[in-house]
Amino acid sequence: MAGVREPAVAGRFYASQAEALQEQLRACYDHQIGPGTRPSPPAGTPAVAGLLTPHAGLPFSGPVAAHAYAALGTGGTPETVVVIGPNHTGIGANIAIPGHDAWQTPLGTVPIDGTVREQLVETTDATVDNRAHAREHATEVQLPFLQELYDSVSVLPISLRQQDEATARELGSAIAETLTERTVLIASSDFTHYEPHDVAMARDELALDPIREHDPDALIETVEREALSVCGYGAIATLLYALEGSVDVLAHASSGETAGSMAEVVGYGAVAIES
Repeated sequence: MAGVREPAVAGRFYASQAEALQEQLRACYDHQIGPGTRPSPPAGTPAVAGLLTPHAGLPFSGPVAAHAYAALGTGGTPETVVVIGPNHTGIGANIAIPGHDAWQTPLGTVPIDGTVREQLVETTDATVDNRAHAREHATEVQLPFLQELYDSVSVLPISLRQQDEATARELGSAIAETLTERTVLIASSDFTHYEPHDVAMARDELALDPIREHDPDALIETVEREALSVCGYGAIATLLYALEGSVDVLAHASSGETAGSMAEVVGYGAVAIES
């Protein structure tokens, strides 16, 4: 249980060179769909307890993700950021936590929080399994945003191959037991996939409504009933089970508005949960 994970999607989902990646991140904040400004985190504790943020390539979902990180950056530096995302490859354990000491991106290395890892392995069905993370992008694409904001922060990526209600409830409850005022929890998820823009925006709202109401049970029921293509709905439900603060939908847009055609889009949302 050691070593550094090399980036799996640098050069595809985000730039592979540090300077180009920093420019790409600044462009996300400055984009017409973005928040407009990049915050300078003050001293103190984090301003939010949790975030929902998308995970496509930065030219597509980055401007929406920047809203989440702009909200996070209005407060102090977290010690640990737990990032939960779906398992797109289908490889590895149902709840997979990496065994690495650190993850690397073009902006440097980020240490893995071994203490929280041990707590979750002891109290849940989570398994230390590097296979699930080897080619997975959902949690990796969040790291450059965190590195660009903070000089030092630890992370714990979690990959969910199983996103049912029981798994999300158990994991959320266990994560809640590990939280401190310096911990931030991030759910990584995109919304509707490959529909016309207007259709995607309307279907996204079916999922955003229970998120606004802080109702993970209703979210899961709606996704399953309406066959919504929200890829990380289990991660979002875990976030909602773990945290109790009020929910603020910061941004909602599609890939057609950021970098593509309106004919076939992916929907993205940015959400903050107060501390």
